[in-house]
Amino acid sequence: MIPYKLVRSRRKTVAIHITKNAEVEVRAPLIMPKSEIDKFVAEKEKWIETHLTQRKDINNEKISFTLTYGDMILLRGKMYYIRAKDGTNAGFDGECFYLPPNLNSDIIKRTVIQIYTAMAKFIIKNSVNEYSKRMNVIPTAVRIMNAKTRWGSCSGKNRINFSWRLVMADDDVIDYVVVHELAHTIEHNHSPRFWAIVNKILPDYKQRQNKLKLLQKQLAVQDWD
Repeated sequence: MIPYKLVRSRRKTVAIHITKNAEVEVRAPLIMPKSEIDKFVAEKEKWIETHLTQRKDINNEKISFTLTYGDMILLRGKMYYIRAKDGTNAGFDGECFYLPPNLNSDIIKRTVIQIYTAMAKFIIKNSVNEYSKRMNVIPTAVRIMNAKTRWGSCSGKNRINFSWRLVMADDDVIDYVVVHELAHTIEHNHSPRFWAIVNKILPDYKQRQNKLKLLQKQLAVQDWD
């Protein structure tokens, strides 16, 4: 029997979840007998082993993720080199990310994140300004955050947040996430009315969604924490 963590709740069905730490979590109803749960897990053994291997591979790739001079990283859907440049300044000059020489990998990553965050504030907020006018909405605040699992979010008070990681995406994908969150200032759900708002502004939003999913898979094996 594959070892697993059992989580009981008022749910009606049993389900298996592979955690980010490559552990098996079984979510089951309060009254389901342990013997039935064990039988269910045994029947799903092949599926569990496949997905555990996939998760362990992702985790191993994340552990080995480093940045150094000469590496290429994404910005607005394009790849740019990280270059050493004499002096103490760091930034992006339109052709490459430039950093002071002789930095170690950890400092390079932290510095690149600072550059990304600064650029995200400019790029994403410009998109928000453009689309808020087109949609006739005004968010109460726009913030760039270090969110790891969500590209954007909208609070009940219409404050919208974006992950700095979004600046790695193509411009049309950035615009999609912006429109998505602005639409939430009108509809705080994912109802048909919500998607109608998005579709009115971006009729090709599903294609943009797919591009965002591809980027998410790419970043899943990179450790930007």
